[in-house]
Amino acid sequence: MSIVPNLLLSSGANGEPWWIAIVKAFIVINLVLVTFAYLTLAERKIMGRMQLRYGPNRAGPYGLLQPIADLVKLIRKESFFPAAAIDVLYIFAPFLAAFTALCTFSVIPYGPGWEVGGYQINGYVADLPIALLLIFAIGSLGIYGFILGGWASDSKYALLGSMRTCAQLVSYEVALALSVLGVVMMARSLSLVDIVDAQAGSTWYILPQFVGFVVFLMAGTAETARAPFDLPEAEQELVAGYHTEYGGMRFGLFSMSEYINLITLSGLCVTLFIGGWHGPWLPGPIWFLIKLFVLLFLFIWVRTTVPRLRYDQLMRFGWKVLLPVATLNAVITAILVVAL
Repeated sequence: MSIVPNLLLSSGANGEPWWIAIVKAFIVINLVLVTFAYLTLAERKIMGRMQLRYGPNRAGPYGLLQPIADLVKLIRKESFFPAAAIDVLYIFAPFLAAFTALCTFSVIPYGPGWEVGGYQINGYVADLPIALLLIFAIGSLGIYGFILGGWASDSKYALLGSMRTCAQLVSYEVALALSVLGVVMMARSLSLVDIVDAQAGSTWYILPQFVGFVVFLMAGTAETARAPFDLPEAEQELVAGYHTEYGGMRFGLFSMSEYINLITLSGLCVTLFIGGWHGPWLPGPIWFLIKLFVLLFLFIWVRTTVPRLRYDQLMRFGWKVLLPVATLNAVITAILVVAL
């Protein structure tokens, strides 16, 4: 009779009760959503200052309520439906993109763990021995949301945008995966918690793996379809790309997934190359957020200053530059790890 209660009260990994993991997942999801909301405001403000103009400054003091105003607008906006669209896939696509984007942040560690009220609280939602593979697998599933959305809309512009998305993300995903092989070989683990721990008290991997870090940033920018690699949404050519026929909150879900993918990419970069939550004096989560925001600022800076590539230049750069460089970096790292 006591088997079920004992199972329900049993602790998870490293002594953490299961219900604490559920509470943490809820908190982390909402923090990521808040970060996404105010990242849109920060991006518009930063771009405005860099281009010698004001960003949003009407909704609330200093424009701080602009994300809420945007949400209200999207909720009230008509969510039209193309007559020739494929019903189920058209509706399902933005939800798939948003769901996979939110899932990927669950394995990124943000702190060392704490003991509160006799309970062990780990600095991550889940620690999996193949966490890095899980992130790439979920990211690959998320691509289907963008592809299905463009195809099911029955619009030539949306279809061209989804085709570009498929070609671009599949191409750059190869270089992205190869760029982290050096980190995996140095840490001898696919667990993100182990990778962060391997950088504690030693050199962060951004120094010995600087080439991998640069390739990761460039390939990650293309994976999230950010400028100068935003060809799937090139408004001068494709109106808006794969989400041309979407409005209201369906469009909002696509936009949310793009920004959350950017946040996850930055968090993964911090974890793999910049020591994760490690740093002097300040608490671990504060260091993680500082590094995360620095990378997000870098992505905004690049979007503001670098012009968009042509599509042939985009594909040539991915296959003829990033892929050989990432492969060479992985081979040299493997030789050095075995030799040393």
